[in-house]
Amino acid sequence: MTDRTVDVSMEAALSTDPTGHRPALVKLATRDWQLNIRATLEDLTRLIDIRTADRLSHRSLAVGTAAGAPVYWSTTEGHASILVGADDEAWDIALLIPLSAVEELAQLAHQEILEHEE
Repeated sequence: MTDRTVDVSMEAALSTDPTGHRPALVKLATRDWQLNIRATLEDLTRLIDIRTADRLSHRSLAVGTAAGAPVYWSTTEGHASILVGADDEAWDIALLIPLSAVEELAQLAHQEILEHEE
């Protein structure tokens, strides 16, 4: 697989949800596909640990939902795996993207939290 450019964007709500967290809508896209994910900013910052989230060792990160299903993030052979489905073993949709795209997303969420605290 070649590292295709993945556009990463995120829009966060200005107010918190009933649990006290700020929801966000994430869009990951190439010229061929787009995946929309809903998650809290706090959960998205957990993706900074993507490089230690080895799916084969059952350390996937459950962060967000897409199409009403949970989203699991992990590493596979130097890329990030995004698995959408019941769990990280029985998923319905799988994508491989560059790890740098996931790290960019985690950084965007972290920056949004910092800016909102000021």
